[in-house]
Amino acid sequence: MANAREQHSLFVPPLMQDHIRGVPNASAVLVMYGDYECFQSANVYRLIKAAQQQLSCSCQENDVCFIFRHFPQILIHPHAQRAAEAAEAAAVQGQFWQMHEVLFIHQQALEDGYLVEYANYLGLDGSRFLQDLSRKVHIARINADSEGGHQSGVKAAPALFVNGIRYSDRWNVEQLITVIINAISRGKR
Repeated sequence: MANAREQHSLFVPPLMQDHIRGVPNASAVLVMYGDYECFQSANVYRLIKAAQQQLSCSCQENDVCFIFRHFPQILIHPHAQRAAEAAEAAAVQGQFWQMHEVLFIHQQALEDGYLVEYANYLGLDGSRFLQDLSRKVHIARINADSEGGHQSGVKAAPALFVNGIRYSDRWNVEQLITVIINAISRGKR
């Protein structure tokens, strides 16, 4: 059984196969476990984006890294797994972040027909996208993300880790910016 400290630490460190914005050796590395059908996950993602935008003027490009990992809660969000598969199918075609944005914006419409619409909107190869979904070729990747979350003590999405430590402060932009700035300062020492 893991002790309390281990349950608040990131078990799986950033990997090259992660979905990364920034450089993995940044001073502040944010790892989010999220669910595309989860309203709170969408809010936390928007909060992270807002914090990054506000920090963009005062931080260097390699100061902050954001990593997204899948944590679909299929018992309460029946379309979350399929949405994660759509994001991975888009990733194969070089458009993970574009699909990621669309899925969070339209999280109330994640049925298969909508996923195909989003793929078309992004200009993805539709037949390849559909083949990936029908063959469920990305399930192992999504399950690996979820398992890493479980090993890190994640029980529900969203969950955020900053430099490997579970973020447990208030979900507001000011608090998150403070945590990121402190992480950057520690990383530059």
